[in-house]
Amino acid sequence: MQPLTGGVSSDIWKVDLERGPVCVKRALARLRVAQTWEAPVERNRYEYEWFRVAGEAAPGAVPKVLAQGEGAFAMEYLDPARYPVWKELLRQGRADPPFATAVGAALAKVHAFTSGKPDVAARFATDDIFHAIRLEPYLLATARKHPDVRERLNDLASTTAQTRTALVHGDVSPKNILAGPHGPVFLDAECAWYGDPAFDLAFCLNHLLLKCLWVPPAAPAFMQCFKALLAGYRPADGVAARTAALLPALLLARVDGKSPVEYLTTETQKNHVRQFARPRIQDPVSLPELAAAWHESLK
Repeated sequence: MQPLTGGVSSDIWKVDLERGPVCVKRALARLRVAQTWEAPVERNRYEYEWFRVAGEAAPGAVPKVLAQGEGAFAMEYLDPARYPVWKELLRQGRADPPFATAVGAALAKVHAFTSGKPDVAARFATDDIFHAIRLEPYLLATARKHPDVRERLNDLASTTAQTRTALVHGDVSPKNILAGPHGPVFLDAECAWYGDPAFDLAFCLNHLLLKCLWVPPAAPAFMQCFKALLAGYRPADGVAARTAALLPALLLARVDGKSPVEYLTTETQKNHVRQFARPRIQDPVSLPELAAAWHESLK
């Protein structure tokens, strides 16, 4: 057994068996972050179930799950040499708009496949877990730090919690997406919930914006990835509007919430995000307008 690094919410191991390696994952009750952040460990079971459903919706876009037991599950081990992490590629400035399009298309398949299905909704009635590891540490914790947008952030949390239309991954981040030889592979579905697909879309688009401050020379290409991911997903009007409302809130949350991104280390970078996000939380704009404004703010 070899421990794998990179996660804050689970213990993950590569386990070598006679027939080859597998990956075993166990959820932690208390996450490895600076602020106190606790979450129900039963999320492990829902992650396993998300992989099963998503694998049916978008074959090849998730690892094959092998077994599930008390507090842990096993899945196929994907060799990093063939399945690099998308975040690492972005860190190197390697932007690939066609890959971003494929990410958006695969995510849309999962949402469309599960949309309006009462049986899936019943299997993923994980409102308490989603509140504990998404709404509270991101939107509500940020609201407590910014009184001027507190009411708006609280409203966004409430609207998101009450919108239940499709199976949501909850952590669609480049660190949880592998660039496989046949397209994207999604990992880390601990936040799986039957809820608002706009959260997934906003969560991923948010990272593409933030990466512009991390790797400034690649910012124009990252903005092309932003547009490509949207084109691959093709959100309906309602999803697009909710995504546009959530996006600046998530930008601010990754600076002042319980899980700030580790690569924005200077106050200049953080203030850039704050100054951009707060007025747009108060007065949302469309996704194209928001992308154009962010691109302009980088100049």
